[in-house]
Amino acid sequence: MKTPGPDHPITLTPATRRWRAMYSGHVIADSNDALILAEAGYKQAIYFPRADVAMEYMSRTARTTNCPYKGDAAYYTVLMNGHIAENAVWTYEEPYPAMELIRDRLAFYPDKVELYEVDDAVVNPHHLREVDSPVHIDAAIQHTDAGGGAAQGDRWQPNVERPDDSGVR
Repeated sequence: MKTPGPDHPITLTPATRRWRAMYSGHVIADSNDALILAEAGYKQAIYFPRADVAMEYMSRTARTTNCPYKGDAAYYTVLMNGHIAENAVWTYEEPYPAMELIRDRLAFYPDKVELYEVDDAVVNPHHLREVDSPVHIDAAIQHTDAGGGAAQGDRWQPNVERPDDSGVR
């Protein structure tokens, strides 16, 4: 086990904006609590809290690797709409003490899963102020058909008991 330092710096910074991961046209991770890990000589990695990742599309693989600074990594394959991205996701379930902040977080390979920042004020203008309606733009996106005839999110409750007789159909 090695500790990050001047010879191999690693920084963990809370993201200042919301981050998403998209695969096969669907958002599979969405978080305003992402961490950005910058490690000497590597591209930055975005770590999402496990609770903000759609784990139902993930399948644990046998692959493991070891980083002398972070610990042992486990991997997941993403399967959605018949598309497979093998070992596209990694996680450090028991990270070394210096990297404790990445425990219970997952990161995605950007060449396999699209990662992008989102401005909450643009995507969900109601996020920053109180509103009467519980339905927001993000909720509508999560309820789109996942390709198999099922919505990605829980079904919305009906807002009427039955159609009215106004003649409008």
